[in-house]
Amino acid sequence: MLSIDDTGPPPPCPAPFNLASYVLAHAQDTPDKIALAVLGPSRAERWSFGRLNAAVLGVAGALQARGFTPGTRVLLRLGSTVEFPVAFLACAAADLVPVPVSAQLTAPELRGLIAEVTPKLIIADPALPWPETDLPLITLDDLADLHDHAPGTPVQGDPDRAGYIVFTSGTSGVARGVVHAHRAIHARAMMRDGWTGLGPTDRVLHAGAFNWTYTLGTGLLDPWAAGATALVPAAGVTPAQLPLLLQRHQATIFAAVPGVYRQILKSSITLKLPALRHGLSAGEKLPDSLRTRWAEATGTPVFEAFGMSECSTFVSGSPARTAPAGTLGFAQPGRSIAVLDDSGVPVPRGTEGTLAVLRADPGLMLGYLGHADETEDRMRGDWFLTGDSVTMRDDGAVEYHGRSDDIMTAGGYRVSPVEVEAALATHPDVADVAVTEVAVSPETTLIAAFIVSGRELDDAALSGHMSDHLARYKHPRLFVRVDTLPKSANGKLMRRHLRERYEARHGQA
Repeated sequence: MLSIDDTGPPPPCPAPFNLASYVLAHAQDTPDKIALAVLGPSRAERWSFGRLNAAVLGVAGALQARGFTPGTRVLLRLGSTVEFPVAFLACAAADLVPVPVSAQLTAPELRGLIAEVTPKLIIADPALPWPETDLPLITLDDLADLHDHAPGTPVQGDPDRAGYIVFTSGTSGVARGVVHAHRAIHARAMMRDGWTGLGPTDRVLHAGAFNWTYTLGTGLLDPWAAGATALVPAAGVTPAQLPLLLQRHQATIFAAVPGVYRQILKSSITLKLPALRHGLSAGEKLPDSLRTRWAEATGTPVFEAFGMSECSTFVSGSPARTAPAGTLGFAQPGRSIAVLDDSGVPVPRGTEGTLAVLRADPGLMLGYLGHADETEDRMRGDWFLTGDSVTMRDDGAVEYHGRSDDIMTAGGYRVSPVEVEAALATHPDVADVAVTEVAVSPETTLIAAFIVSGRELDDAALSGHMSDHLARYKHPRLFVRVDTLPKSANGKLMRRHLRERYEARHGQA
């Protein structure tokens, strides 16, 4: 049997369509229900569906009155405040194209993004670093004043037109603008059955930054589209404070990257969260050991999903279909996926290859902004290549081995860094770990483990531990203690940076 899993057609997106109207449709039937609560340690800022919708339409009306026409790109440089989703949805309502960027970027980085995006307007928090520019600027205070503007009329149109742009480093390590259609938000409905189990009575607490697609979708837009409540920690809230917020605000679903789960469990081994139904994890591989520890501490499962900025999540476990141990889960209902060889042909099940999603998936991006060649490079016939190495089992479950460019070679065998990291993570001295292949001479590479630990590393003990878990050829030959692991603003592990830094220090760059 070939590594193809077609779960049936996706739900058709209605036409004409507007992203903002779809997301805030419940403002009509439940205007007084709390849509958003931004949670601080001692107080929360709450917004009802009716109030949120009114603010969005007010800002949309102001943008339309200022003459900004459909298709205009608007750069959003805002932190984790309610003004972020208001600005994002107001742009979408007016058929402008919002482009959220990280609050952590420097002024030089922003100059490069401005040149790439060519926006006609910037909506920004002036407290954040910003390069000099002649572009029109709407500040946080300006934005708040526009909430009461005469409401605009959401622009309905072709679901396939550009709706928003997010940035990803992708496989090249160079930031690329990912252009999504309005229909992408409707396509996310497939995640409800296939991953989140989200319903109108849920209260979803997401621990990420607003501008990240994981938070933007799973933490804000998805709950509102389902009529649920989004709970978002205010800026400055630490992982150690999250259990109190989860308990105090009766969160039923918790979403975060694996590192946040790990940090929470560092501070407490028993968590009293009676309202919590389950957790969600994405952004990087969730170790089975961490999933087990969370279940022991809370009595609730964590459902993992695989996704990317170009197509959000499309492989996952869920309350309806638990992923087998050691796997990411299954293709979500309405998705079609495959595992391909280097020539773009599906491999037999049980054979490692590159994960791909159907080119016609309604959640897939329209393309990389200004880089049609790179967009086409990711296509193989009817499939879009993710750049991730996986194996599809006979039951359709997908085993993850890592980024294709992270896969290591030892003694002629391909070795997954994820598998080695999972084994090392069970050692009591290992707080965090990343594994990659490094060059130690012009002709020799070794598997190296970079370990965050509170004590000096005992190489012999670590090697002995590995002997109990993995075949000899998978064992690291180097153990390097580090203070922290390099991660992106979204919490994704950057193994390439470790490799480059090590080789530069040891003369192999």
